[in-house]
Amino acid sequence: MEVIAQSLAGLGSFLLYFSLSLVFLLLFKFVYVRFTPHDEWKLVKEEQNIAAAIGLSGSIIGYCLAIAGAASNSVGLIDFALWGIVALLAQMLAFWILRFGFMPRIVERIEAGEIPAGIMMAATSVSVGLLNAACMTY
Repeated sequence: MEVIAQSLAGLGSFLLYFSLSLVFLLLFKFVYVRFTPHDEWKLVKEEQNIAAAIGLSGSIIGYCLAIAGAASNSVGLIDFALWGIVALLAQMLAFWILRFGFMPRIVERIEAGEIPAGIMMAATSVSVGLLNAACMTY
């Protein structure tokens, strides 16, 4: 019985970090679809746009990778929350770099359902999320 109690000693911290992670994930989705000039959520739900689904999925995965890095390396909830915001900003920067640097017509291409554009958006988002998570190991 003592082994189980010891194993579950961190349950409170887990619940706090996990709950905050879910709140950040919802916040990310809310902010991201408003930051981009096209509403990926609407494109996915109402128009079944595969390119938008791929791009949005990649951005969510990229953000979750960064949030996982922040949770693993934070020294407390405030630290975790601050790095969660940094991760959100990094994902916005990823979109901005892709849109204004590499693929200026990415928005139009995703709206048109061009799957390669969605894949590039997803790959960029996941890559930035991986880099972000790796850089949070201080």
